[in-house]
Amino acid sequence: MRALKLHELSLADRLADMAVDALIDEADLSPKPALVDRRGNGAHRDLHLRLMHASALSLWPMFKEMAEAAIEFGEVGLPLREALGRIGRDGEQAMLATTGGVNTHRGAIWALGLLTASAALAPRAITLTAARLALLNDRYAPQPLSHGAQVEQRYGARGAREEAQLGFPAVTQRGLPQLHKSRRQNAGEQNARLDALLAIMTELADTCVLYRAGTEGLQTMQHGAQAVLDAGGSATLAGRRRLHELDNQLLALNASPGGAADLLAACLFIDRLDGAL
Repeated sequence: MRALKLHELSLADRLADMAVDALIDEADLSPKPALVDRRGNGAHRDLHLRLMHASALSLWPMFKEMAEAAIEFGEVGLPLREALGRIGRDGEQAMLATTGGVNTHRGAIWALGLLTASAALAPRAITLTAARLALLNDRYAPQPLSHGAQVEQRYGARGAREEAQLGFPAVTQRGLPQLHKSRRQNAGEQNARLDALLAIMTELADTCVLYRAGTEGLQTMQHGAQAVLDAGGSATLAGRRRLHELDNQLLALNASPGGAADLLAACLFIDRLDGAL
């Protein structure tokens, strides 16, 4: 059997590849504060890098199906939104089957699922299209009181749903601009991606951190991330010292910024899509 050539891949195949690549790039990026990376499992007892890779790969069929659904429906509307919800729930079950019940990428299924479908519909207006989809209510979605929902009720924090409904401002206003700025400053690709993560962390009300460590954890994350950038970013010695301090502080609080990690994956997906365009 001959090898499949890149130009023979469908649009849905290519978008699924980009989504999975973004998840794997996010997981591999090191050193991330209190997150799973090449050094270890961060603040997580049930996660490790191999599991994150396996989880990402298990979601490839889901991302492809979401892109295909967007192409088939051809427009933003309730039929597409509910199709994406069904596909996402099936994808979550496939993920849990792969990970033995561990939630590795539930937040990324929401964010990258919307973005993958939006890229198939309108690649030059991806976040606007994703926002329009997120504003539609899936009548068939279950309503469990997730960790994010509990945090939203307790702290009034903007969760993943509202972040998408607003067009992913943490990505478009913080992550992507910082990624491009650090690249222009020749920080190196890995440092530029770390800086993008930190920029997202400076203002995000990360529900993962709030659930684990409350407002103390959130303030530690936001102020610590800003301190790294103020010190010159991940490419500088002073910035690396601040990053090491932030890592230790979040580990002591058992606070892992999983919401920021999901949005970094979204940032890398959009960046890769922009390069392809």
